Amino acid sequence: MNYQELAQNIIDNIGGQENIRELTHCATRLRFNLKDEAKAQTDALKNTVGVMGVVSKGGQYQVIIGSDVGSVYKEILKEVPSLDGQHGKSAENDDRSTAAKVIDTITGIFTPILPAITAAGMLKAVLSLLVVFNAIDKTGQTYIIMDFMADSAFYFLPILLAASSAQKFKTNMYLAMMVGGILLHPNFVGMVTAIKEAGEGGIHLFGLPISPVTYGSSVIPIILSVWFMSYVEPIADKVSPKVIKFFSKPLITIAIVGTVSLVVIGPVGYLISDGISNGIKALENFSPWLVPTIIGALTPLFVATGTHYGLVPIGINNRMTTGYDSVIYPGMLASNVGQGAASLAVGFKSKDSGIKQLASSAGLTGLFGITEPALYGVNLRFKTPLYAAMIGGGIGGLFMGIGRVKNFTGGSPGLLTLPSYIGDDTLKHLYLACIGAVISIILSFVISYILYKDPNVEESQEQASTQSPDQSKKTDILVDVVAPIKGDVLSLSSVEDGMFSEEILGKGFAVRPDEGIVYAPVSGTVTAVFESKHAIGLTSDDGVELLIHIGIDTVQLNGTGYEYFVDKGQKIQIGDKLIEFDLEKIVEKGYNVITPVVVTNSVDFSDIITVTKKSAEPGDYVMKVIR
Repeated sequence: MNYQELAQNIIDNIGGQENIRELTHCATRLRFNLKDEAKAQTDALKNTVGVMGVVSKGGQYQVIIGSDVGSVYKEILKEVPSLDGQHGKSAENDDRSTAAKVIDTITGIFTPILPAITAAGMLKAVLSLLVVFNAIDKTGQTYIIMDFMADSAFYFLPILLAASSAQKFKTNMYLAMMVGGILLHPNFVGMVTAIKEAGEGGIHLFGLPISPVTYGSSVIPIILSVWFMSYVEPIADKVSPKVIKFFSKPLITIAIVGTVSLVVIGPVGYLISDGISNGIKALENFSPWLVPTIIGALTPLFVATGTHYGLVPIGINNRMTTGYDSVIYPGMLASNVGQGAASLAVGFKSKDSGIKQLASSAGLTGLFGITEPALYGVNLRFKTPLYAAMIGGGIGGLFMGIGRVKNFTGGSPGLLTLPSYIGDDTLKHLYLACIGAVISIILSFVISYILYKDPNVEESQEQASTQSPDQSKKTDILVDVVAPIKGDVLSLSSVEDGMFSEEILGKGFAVRPDEGIVYAPVSGTVTAVFESKHAIGLTSDDGVELLIHIGIDTVQLNGTGYEYFVDKGQKIQIGDKLIEFDLEKIVEKGYNVITPVVVTNSVDFSDIITVTKKSAEPGDYVMKVIR
């Protein structure tokens, strides 16, 4: 995959650099905050090679890439360096709803710290496992050292959150981390401990009372404090004389924010956090199965809209305040493995090689906790696997809710994070989590396998039921594709680019050009053009989507040597001139001019047959697409 080209296409189709307010990414998605979503060309993005889907929910414009998202993100930062760090307030008005802003803020704060939380959680799980099997002594130094290594990310969570919150609220990261340090300082913790042990007295700062509570592993107090600092820092900058601003601005900021955090914001945040925890406990005592069931069934819809990140802080807060989470992560575990199993069932049942390969790989990824490929590539597309995953996930969540399964360390809910259910020096919760996951997997797989039918099979059956016996024998539709360029027609395996040679983008053929003119291989519409002019996307009148890519890595020529003769949206007939390119100049610059012609929607067809031949002329039939 050419990440640079994909990044540029995404930027162009979301309205250009000037339309981007902010950009972050998670495991599979680019998460844009756009100034005007109306400028985004969503249909064009969905049809862009390398983009699995587009979702606009929760105040974010989300472009689903898959496991290559990090590479695409880096290329976008190269094109738009101002997004790297994203300092400075946007002068644009943000007209999103309050709910959208809240979800976007939560996502932006918690996504960056998840690797640290996951690493700490898995280390805790390994430690619990070693204790359960008597591999180490809880009083020994090995246990103590591994324990504080695992605890570090949890105890210093306010400092991690301070850094990510500062980036989201666009304030100084290091001053924010200093506020986190104030809340965690050993002297303050010692004062709180002494007062609690004495049972009387208090803490005062210039006569202002400070609540005797500690903030290690807390979530809400530091987020509120940094949010408050984002308003104080500009005021400090404004009132500080220019001559002494270098030290007066941070002095004023930290003096005000540190004081207010200890006296007001910290205690208020502590009460909110404690209230959420107590509310979850009350709900758990009243009906422990309800929330895990709902989350197990509806998480696919939360993920599809990007709102599942609003649940993550609740699970983290539960673990920070009570030591475990019994409502969010168990339900998500059931949902994720259910989605993976439903997709796998499609892979097992489908007779279409493209669908089989996609569903199988996406299903395995889903079982391990990353569900976007399964959700967007299979389940939402075919619907019945989605219904199966929701049923299986809901019943798996119900089982874990009834069993009050506890998650102790978090991580991306899936089979790889099952050790995060080891805790309380027992394997009970691990066993129950495994059983709940198996229930979800089996039910989702069986239901999906029963309900799923290949799209072409359904279409053929529907046509057969409405046609006469003689007509039903002619349900196969053949689409002929002719050579677009004069030259030798080769198999895609001849292309020195894995995206083409391994048919990741789809099936097709390649041409080694003898001249620099590209003609239309089908009649239809021009659906994609590129600034670099090295490729073109076409859709035939029969629905065959073709990508003609002139040369390998030729996007780096930035259009030099290429000229379009058609525009996007233009109707074309077989033989119309599409592109001229300077064959000799491209070769002189060291580029391979072999030209892949790929059916990008290959999975929609039952078979694609290509014919290799030497010295083909434009107009010679070289490929048949069978529906």
